[in-house]
Amino acid sequence: MRWRGQQIGAVDADALPGLERIDGLVRSVTTPEFAGITFHEVMSRSALNHVPGDSAMPFSWTINPYRGCTHACAYCLSPDTMILMADGFSRSLRAVQVGDEIMGTQVHGSYRRYVRTRVDAKWSTRKRAHRVHLADGTQLVASGDHRFLSDRGWKHVTGATSGAARRPHLTTSNRLMGFGFGGERFFRITEPSISRKLDLSGTAVKTVSDLRIESIDDLGVEMDMIDITTGTGDFIANGVISHNCFARGTHEYLDFDAGRDFDSQIVVKINVADVLRRELASATWQREHVALGTNTDPYQRAEGRYRLMPDIIETLAASGTPLSVLTKGTLIRRDLPLLRQAAENVPVDLSFSIAVFDEALQQSLEPGTPTTTARLEAVRAASDAGFAVTVFLMPVLPHLTDSVAAIDDALARIAAAGARRVIYGALHLRPGVKPWFLQWLEREHPELVSSYRGLYPGQTSYAPKGYRVWLAKRVRPLLRAHRLDGGDEDEQPMRAAAPGPVLATGRRGAGAAPRFADPTLF
Repeated sequence: MRWRGQQIGAVDADALPGLERIDGLVRSVTTPEFAGITFHEVMSRSALNHVPGDSAMPFSWTINPYRGCTHACAYCLSPDTMILMADGFSRSLRAVQVGDEIMGTQVHGSYRRYVRTRVDAKWSTRKRAHRVHLADGTQLVASGDHRFLSDRGWKHVTGATSGAARRPHLTTSNRLMGFGFGGERFFRITEPSISRKLDLSGTAVKTVSDLRIESIDDLGVEMDMIDITTGTGDFIANGVISHNCFARGTHEYLDFDAGRDFDSQIVVKINVADVLRRELASATWQREHVALGTNTDPYQRAEGRYRLMPDIIETLAASGTPLSVLTKGTLIRRDLPLLRQAAENVPVDLSFSIAVFDEALQQSLEPGTPTTTARLEAVRAASDAGFAVTVFLMPVLPHLTDSVAAIDDALARIAAAGARRVIYGALHLRPGVKPWFLQWLEREHPELVSSYRGLYPGQTSYAPKGYRVWLAKRVRPLLRAHRLDGGDEDEQPMRAAAPGPVLATGRRGAGAAPRFADPTLF
């Protein structure tokens, strides 16, 4: 569904530059409960999306009630933060524009070096503010979610050492990387938006100022903040290296950027159920299997606000159309009674994507998704409702989640939650995802970058056959041991899966649980 060709409605022209020119937009909505997120409500002319005939997907039709996904964090800074431009001067974050050339960093060999990059996206939000004080006098006002590069890797401003809030976070034992802002040795402000010229391009990052963290103060108030997306995934803020958010490239199909827009500009097809009813009533509709969750998660947080799925489920079931749902979201528990009722009439398959079982890694890789524990509880609820649940242990990450201990622990927890089978597969880095994943890897696990580049050289998207064979020999015995061996990517290439859920009524669904690398993970 592209913007053009949709029905014309009213538009809030201030919501996002250029949206006033887009057909089909009814209104753009912001709300305090979804800070930093804009919902663009559109009147779609189509609900069913036909999968191209040459696709390897095991289904021909999909429905995507949402475009974009709120399963990611917002990282942001005070608008007064000074950003190092490519020409060596600084400019306030509020004055930086999309397309500007600024300084970022990249790892080359054994060194991280300053390099030129461009601003790909810019957005604003409102967040609770924290002030980070450094020993050289530098101060940074940022949200608790924001990350800076420390001497011990990328760390959030705030966090905890245990519990649900556990994540790598700054403490007074850390120092930040960069040249600082308060010491004036390298970066002295002479006017509100101009600093003394500083040419760092190509030089190695060497922290010579005293950038030890002296304190992190919760200011106790919310304030307007801004962040940007850059080509390198970072930028220089008040003289220290700052992380920016990244997102999936699929949002470019809607003429949004591949950065923060995916997470913060959510397109909602508010009339999707009405359109679906018309399409399913067509004499040409053959009641083929329809898959939900193939692009963006139908049970992301926005579904709690718009409640599109109940009407979609009822409409498909009333027409005699088999359906399947793949999700990371726990909101599916709300609709389990409805899904069970639908399964009285048509095959209904439920699948959950749970790729990472280490809490810290999961929060780093999937920062806005429900926890692994919460998703396993949703698996249990679906299983108790009578569904033969499939769990996608995908992707398996080389050197991060592919050890025997990690796989055995994951399968044990999945089995304990009542799932019937597990489908696994090695990491697939399609072109739109690969650069973003490698940036994440450079930030979080730089020691693995060379290994991943060896496994996925050049434009390669798939793990080499040798690795996949090695992984199969490791996983298959564990699947059998935990009685979860319903199939895997090597034994069963992309095709319809085994029979669907067995319900209390005794009806066995014949629909296909979708088998594909989860496109919403990164």
